[in-house]
Amino acid sequence: MPKQEEDRILREWTPILLRSILIAAMIVLGAGLVLTYTFAPDYYVERYQAVQHGHLIGKETLGLLFDRVRQGNPHAVLTIGLFVLTLVPLARVAFCFILFIRERDYTYVALTAYVLAGLIVGVLAGSAG
Repeated sequence: MPKQEEDRILREWTPILLRSILIAAMIVLGAGLVLTYTFAPDYYVERYQAVQHGHLIGKETLGLLFDRVRQGNPHAVLTIGLFVLTLVPLARVAFCFILFIRERDYTYVALTAYVLAGLIVGVLAGSAG
């Protein structure tokens, strides 16, 4: 791939990709905030008080989370919005990784793969613990 083509792709498609993900995250988070304000304004206060009294809330599985989104649970909608927001750095690094593979710049492929693996492990470790 010629250098000008690589520069054009980076200049044009990277911002489009990142803006699209950010806009999607903003829409989902905005919907979650509206739902929270409308249907469960005391949700976080009640949850905080439950934790203070030793009633820890367990982990949510992804399937349960999507079921709660379909039911209109504000907390689940906000959580999905945060998941979408985490896609921004992942998408940027994955996009660069693919670009470096196409460019056959193996030093940057290795470095980008290392960063991408770290991001993925971080996301998985955050959801596991």
